[in-house]
Amino acid sequence: MCTVCGCGEARVADADHHHDDHHDHGHDGHTHQHAQPAQVVIHHHHYYYHQGDVHHHYHGAAASEAPAAQSAHAHHHEHEHDHPHSHAHAHQHDHGGAQRHEHAHGHTHDHAHSHEHDHPHHHQDQTQHRFVRNLHYGKGAAGVSVPGMSQRKLIAIERDVLDKNNQLAAHNREHFTAARQLVLNLVSSPGSGKTTLLCETLRRLKDQRPCAVIEGDQQTSSDAERIRATGVAAVQVNTGKGCHLDAQMVHDACHRLELAEGGVLFIENVGNLVCPAGFDLGERAKVAVLSVTEGEEKPLKYPDMFAAAELMIINKTDLLPHVSFDVARCIENARRVNPDIQVIQLSASTGEGMEAWLGWLAAL
Repeated sequence: MCTVCGCGEARVADADHHHDDHHDHGHDGHTHQHAQPAQVVIHHHHYYYHQGDVHHHYHGAAASEAPAAQSAHAHHHEHEHDHPHSHAHAHQHDHGGAQRHEHAHGHTHDHAHSHEHDHPHHHQDQTQHRFVRNLHYGKGAAGVSVPGMSQRKLIAIERDVLDKNNQLAAHNREHFTAARQLVLNLVSSPGSGKTTLLCETLRRLKDQRPCAVIEGDQQTSSDAERIRATGVAAVQVNTGKGCHLDAQMVHDACHRLELAEGGVLFIENVGNLVCPAGFDLGERAKVAVLSVTEGEEKPLKYPDMFAAAELMIINKTDLLPHVSFDVARCIENARRVNPDIQVIQLSASTGEGMEAWLGWLAAL
């Protein structure tokens, strides 16, 4: 769990916890002993899928801890072998028809699988292994799955983290409103051209509105240095293992900037189309930047981000003659996720379309 947002696996400070191993605590003359429960070891046989199911083998567990139902699979093909077979665990082969395995794990498989041998191999259906059901770990109530953690616990953690962040974001927004600051949160995947877009924007706004920038990256200050080269003040925020900026980081960064009243504060978030979608920073709007080199399916693959964005910028349009990118389909996909999203096409490198972007800023 990412220790910032909960998108991976980690312990949560001050959360209830349980000890599953045997150990003694000594407290001024008395001890506590915790019994060790039966150990469950789950092996994910990722190399062995049938119709999208993962086989879990439970070793050392009581019968009640194993799955209640076992899975059966039916695949048919023929093997012609001229040599004996030996395996590390007992099972039986019945060649010439359906192949049957009897495992000591207590479940049966009626299936065929492929081997690379030096003897003839005949398959009745060469396409049967191409079609398997997909896995989806986001269908639970929490929208995410973490090994060893229930959906209820995940929801509780998310609420706790986001509630605290939202309070700080509201505090930031009060300050921005009082100073008449236009604050925009630029989000995208890495390499979309956010920094190049910002540099060109700042050069064009130099004599029109005061600007400042907060740069978010896991490491280095290279982007902040590029911004400063335009003559605009910038603070680099390095998140370490964190995958996004949060409201506290923005609050702290703002105290290091002199924000002119009526100016524009650009926040360039960490390159990530997942976690930044859920974290309010106190901004006026999120702007999703998508380059033509990424593919027109991005809005459907990362719907939360494009649903949260007010504007989608399709960047690097100067590369359209050289890449396979369907602009109309990309816009259609974005509006399937967010019917109200606005779209601007531009090239930050050539300047084409920049006036539309500057016009959008002026209208806010």
